[in-house]
Parts: sequence; C-alpha cells; structure tokens
Amino acid sequence: MDLVIKNGTIVSGYQEFQADLGIENGRIAAIGGNIKAGEELDASGLYVLPGAVDVHTHLQMPFGGTVSADSYEAGTRAAVCGGVTTVFDYAIQRKGKGIVQTVEERRGLAEPGVCADIAFHCAITDLGNEGELLNEFAGAAAYGVSSFKCFMVYKKEGMMIDDGMLMRIMEKAGETGILTNVHAENPDAIDARIAGFLAGGKTSPWHHYLSRPEFVEAEAVKRAIHWAKALGAKLYIVHLACKEGVEAVAKAKAEGHAIFAETCPQYLEFTSDVYKREDGRNFVCSPPMKGPESREALWKAIKLGVIDTVATDHCPFMQAEKDWGKDDFTKIPNGCAGIENLYPYMLSAANAGRISFSRAAQLCAETPAKLFGCASKGSITVGKDADIVLYDRAKDFTISVSAMHSDYDQTIWEGVALKGYPVKTFLRGSLVYDNGKYVGKPGQGRYVKRSESGCL
Repeated sequence: MDLVIKNGTIVSGYQEFQADLGIENGRIAAIGGNIKAGEELDASGLYVLPGAVDVHTHLQMPFGGTVSADSYEAGTRAAVCGGVTTVFDYAIQRKGKGIVQTVEERRGLAEPGVCADIAFHCAITDLGNEGELLNEFAGAAAYGVSSFKCFMVYKKEGMMIDDGMLMRIMEKAGETGILTNVHAENPDAIDARIAGFLAGGKTSPWHHYLSRPEFVEAEAVKRAIHWAKALGAKLYIVHLACKEGVEAVAKAKAEGHAIFAETCPQYLEFTSDVYKREDGRNFVCSPPMKGPESREALWKAIKLGVIDTVATDHCPFMQAEKDWGKDDFTKIPNGCAGIENLYPYMLSAANAGRISFSRAAQLCAETPAKLFGCASKGSITVGKDADIVLYDRAKDFTISVSAMHSDYDQTIWEGVALKGYPVKTFLRGSLVYDNGKYVGKPGQGRYVKRSESGCL
C-alpha cells in the first residue's frame, strides 16, 4: 500500500462512516480498519470525500469578441484547489468540422498543461448539408465522447440549432447511446425583448435579466422535454435556473422519462437583484440569475432529487472585458467564474445543514460520474481512482479573487463566507493541493475516455 489516510470520516453518496483508506498505484485499494502502509496520513477530524466532477466548463473558449480568461492549465489548477478532480469542457464544433476532430483539437490545447483529469462534451452547431455529421455519432461514442450539447440560443454567434436539428440529433442520439445536453432559452423572445430595450435606451445589466426572464427559459425547457418525450431520447438540461422549468422536469421524471437536470451554485446563492448592483455587469451570464422563488425552487428540487447534478458553467472574463458593457448590457461577455468554488460552496451548505454531506457528494461527484460514463470516478470505492478530498468542517473561509488559483481578476463570489473548506486534494493518489497551495504539476491530468452516458 502506497498511502493510508487514517481516522477520517468517509463520505459516500449514501452514508458517512469512520474508516482508513488505502491507496495503491493511484487507485483505492482498501477501505477498513487498521490498514498498514509505508506512508500514513492522519485525517482525524476531517471528512474524506470523492473528488468532484464538474461537468460544465468553458475553458480557453472564444466568445463575445474575446476568449474566456482561464486557460486549460489555469482552470484545472483552480479546479483541484477546490476539490474538483475531473473537469468536463465543451468543445464547440464549427461548420465543416467533425466531432472527434473538434474534440482532438481541444485535447491538443489542453493536455500539455492540464492539472485535473479532463473529459469533453461536443457542442454541435452544424450537421452538414446532408446531415452527414449524424453518421459520426457512433464513432464519437466509441472515442469516449458520449454526450452532445445543443444551444437553443446564440443565433448571432453561429452556435444555435433549430428545432429540426434538435429533433434529428435526439433521434440519432437515442440510437447510439448519446446523452443530449441542451441550453434551453427562447432566442426569438430574447432578441425581441433586447431590441425593445435598446430602442428605449434601457441598457443596464438589469435589462439583461429582463431580456431573458423566467418564462423565456421555461418555454425552451418545456419544448426540449417535449421533443425528448416524443422521440424517447435521454435529455440533460444544463444550468436550470427557473421554478417553472424545475416543475416541468419534475413532471417528466414522475412520468418515467429519462430527463436529467443540472443547476449551478450561482443560481443557488444569488437572485436577479445582483443586476441592480454597481458591479451588476460582472454577474451577466446566460441564463441569468432569477428571482427568489426560483432560487428556493432549485434548493427544494435538490432536496427532492429533481436536480441531479450541480456544475459551474465556468466561463470567466477579465474586469476590463466585463467593462465593455458598462453602458450597454449587450456588449458584456456572458459568463462567470465558479470552478474553484463549486465543492466548497455545496459542502458549506451541507455543513450548515441545508443538505447532507452525502447529498453534496452525490450532486458534485457520484451522479455526474455515473451520468456521463466516468467508470473510475465519483465515489470512494475499491478499484476507483484515488481522487480524494480532505475537508475541514471547522475551517472558516471567505472567497476572494486573491485567494483563488485562476487567471481572472474578478469573481462574483468575492466576499462570500463559507464554513468548512478543503485542505488537501489527491488526483489518482498524488497530492495536488495542500492547505491553500497548488502542489501538483501541470500536465499530470489525463484524458478520460467515457462509456455510454445517461445511465443511473
């Protein structure tokens, strides 16, 4: 045995228990009492958790006239410092490009410096003149990319697909074991509302929220669910943020359909009131934070199991870039930071009694790993990768950009106080984060080849 973590409280998706944890050759080799090894680490008073799996990030992504502020190295460095050991990034397919080709190009950018293990979804934007991209689905799944994203918005950016494309993608996905992810908002309603606001000189960040309020998201969520039900397809709704959307997901689940939902920490912490703040432009993301009723509905859905995962939609921009929209919300690059704050935030919620620690591990590690076919990730189980987080429930921590490990210079999480914080992170048995410091080596992360998605 290479290392034994002794005397900690192990947290699984279903229980907490006292035990030693033995690690050998980068994997969990034993769980029990009095395990012996050459090296021992006393974890008395600490929780021993599986490394989190953030299944929604946009690293080094061209968008809004710039590129998101975190490179693959910076974003994954921040990830492990917050207890996230596996990061999923969205590779955006463009006209004329294949699915595997698109992913391999992003792998080429990522792998030299990646600090966490990494996997990819592919966001499909073009099926080709004869729909030939559909013929690549089976090969992409065999390659290990078994989930595709469909943007129901971002028409001007060339990323949106229409309902006909969505239908064809879902049909083919059902045949090939692919899980279809959707960003659900109604683009025509958004464009019409934006045009009206600009014509009336209403250009503040508050009008970003008003241009895409609850009903704009809810309509698209219901439409996506309708297509999934009609076609018998599996559907994963990313960054669900509104009460009416939650209700639609709950109804579809109760009817027995394979509908899954993700939300993000920003929708659990903040409401649309942030867009009235002096720094409201920093909070601009899509979908935007919604009203307090939606926030409470999301927390309720987490407790009831309607929400399956919590991920970040990590897509930060520099302050100077956010300032482009100081006087016009349509010029603000959409996206916020969160990859380093995901696990600490959800574990702090558990520490406060809002959910259990087991539920936090389910939402952030176990369920995302199962949903997206990461067989060696997501739980503290013999044979799994030794992706381990040691968590100190008594540690007080206030989030500040100066204490983060990314490359961005502003964060919406500035000043948020947490009770409890990760003190060590292990990636496949190697210590990569230790009490506030990144101690790993860029490039030690590996590509995760996934199996069929959407299996729970």
